[in-house]
Amino acid sequence: MKTTETPTLELGPITFDLTVLAMSLLTIVLAFALVWWASRGMTIKPKGKQNVLEWTYDLIQGIIGPNLGEAKVKKYSLFYFTLFSFLLLANNLGLVTKIESVEEISYWMSPTANIYYAMGLSLMISLYNNYQSLKTNGLKGFLKEFVTPPAMTFFNILEEFTNFLSLGLRLFGNIYAGEIVIGLILNLTYVNALTGPFGFILSLVWLGFSVFISCLQAYVFVLLASMYLGKKIKHEK
Repeated sequence: MKTTETPTLELGPITFDLTVLAMSLLTIVLAFALVWWASRGMTIKPKGKQNVLEWTYDLIQGIIGPNLGEAKVKKYSLFYFTLFSFLLLANNLGLVTKIESVEEISYWMSPTANIYYAMGLSLMISLYNNYQSLKTNGLKGFLKEFVTPPAMTFFNILEEFTNFLSLGLRLFGNIYAGEIVIGLILNLTYVNALTGPFGFILSLVWLGFSVFISCLQAYVFVLLASMYLGKKIKHEK
C-alpha cells in the first residue's frame, strides 16, 4: 500500500501541511458554529439542542471534577469543554469522506491522524499544566514537585516526558489506525462483485466502531489532561 501524501507549503525552514491546516480551521469553524447554534434561544427548561449542549458541559465537569477538585471545576471547565469539542470533531473528520488526487495526495483527513499534530496537542497540554502549576504554586512550589522526594527527582522529570509522549501517541495511534483500516476495507468493494457487498457492510460496521473510538479518545484525552493538571495543583492549600 502506497503512503498517501498531503500538499505542503515551505516558508524558509518551516514546512506547513496544508491539509492539516485546512482541517484544523474547518474543525474550529464547525465547533464554534455548533456551540453558537446550540446556545441560541436558551430557556430555563432546556430541550433539544440546548439539552445536548448542557449535557456535554455537565459531562466535562463530571470528568474533571474528581481530578481537579470541586473548587477548581468552574475555573477550568470551559477550557476542557473547548478541548473536548475540538477533539470530538477533529477525530471524526477523516471518517466522513476521503478526497485524494490521482497522484494519491490527500486533501481530507482527521488532523489528529497526523503524528506531529497529535504530539503538538500533547505538548500544548504539558506546557499549559506546568504554567498553571507555576501560577498556582509559585516558583518554589513548582520546582518542589520535581525534587520531592529528592531520590525521585529523575523519575519525576521522566514522568513529565512519558505523560507527554503517551498522551500524544495514544491519540494519534487510534485515529490514524481507524482511517487506515476503513480505507483497506473500502478497497474490498472494488475487488469483484462478491467482495463488494461484504466490504460495504463491513465498512459500515467499522465506521460505527471508529466513531465510538474517536469519541472515546476525546474523552480519554480530556480525562488524562485534567488528571495530570490535578496532580500539580490539587495539593494547593
